Amino acid sequence: MEIIRAEKMGFCFGVSGAIKLCESIAKNKKDYNKAYILGMLVHNKNVVKDMEKKGFITITEEELISGKIKFQKKDLIIIRAHGTTEEIYDILKRSEIKIIDATCIFVKKIRETLIEAEKNGKEILFIGDKDHPEVKGIISFGRNVTVIANYDEFLDFKVDENKKYCLLTQTTLNKEIFFKIKKNIENNYENIEIFSKICGATYERQIAVEKLAKKVDVVLIVGDLASSNTKKLYNLSKSINEKSYLIQDKRELNKEWLQNIKNIGITAGASTPEKVILEIEKDIRGNFDDKHGL
Repeated sequence: MEIIRAEKMGFCFGVSGAIKLCESIAKNKKDYNKAYILGMLVHNKNVVKDMEKKGFITITEEELISGKIKFQKKDLIIIRAHGTTEEIYDILKRSEIKIIDATCIFVKKIRETLIEAEKNGKEILFIGDKDHPEVKGIISFGRNVTVIANYDEFLDFKVDENKKYCLLTQTTLNKEIFFKIKKNIENNYENIEIFSKICGATYERQIAVEKLAKKVDVVLIVGDLASSNTKKLYNLSKSINEKSYLIQDKRELNKEWLQNIKNIGITAGASTPEKVILEIEKDIRGNFDDKHGL
């Protein structure tokens, strides 16, 4: 049985940069007292566990807002790759803790564009998941933001021809949703400025999984259930290849999926560590090939 990897998969540079930053900090423990990470550094439980083993303490926005966490001098906190809300930034700035911002540059750019667009009198249309930490963080800097989840919700939105709008997107938005909305705007409206910062890595991974799903018998999408981009890879693959399965690690690999197949495709979300992917591949080659005659 042949294992075929997607042409683009795994860590994006934003995730990789956040992890390298934490690893660098962990090597210099004499420079600080306690090191906190706000929320999941990236949306992968394996990465979070690894960071905690290195001594980082994971805390939530709720704990900060409630005042439950009491910072000491020489403590530091890392803002996760998804960023956070304006309220949390204000709370942290009022404390004495050292702030290290690992927010993805694409997220920062969208946030900056939102602020500038509102200064210029535009209302914000934001395409994305209103419950995702990235989206919550970005829109918190706005004063008049309408969050739209998909194409149907966009069609339901009543565009006021007397207003000017700026359309922004979640970095991991499904590209097909964006293209449909973009085409509709270009055909019908002149008062909506489109600013898309769908992450290049996300877009490349979506294209790659589409190609992969067409040429293999089974597709494994490796990533955390909390990962937005991983779920979008799964949905894209599933729409092309019914035998597409989302797993978090090798423990979730089901041998029945691999019976009587010639090849298996593997892709991974932008927050999925290479070692998790390698463990799955090793399990397929060893455990399944040797014990189950695949």
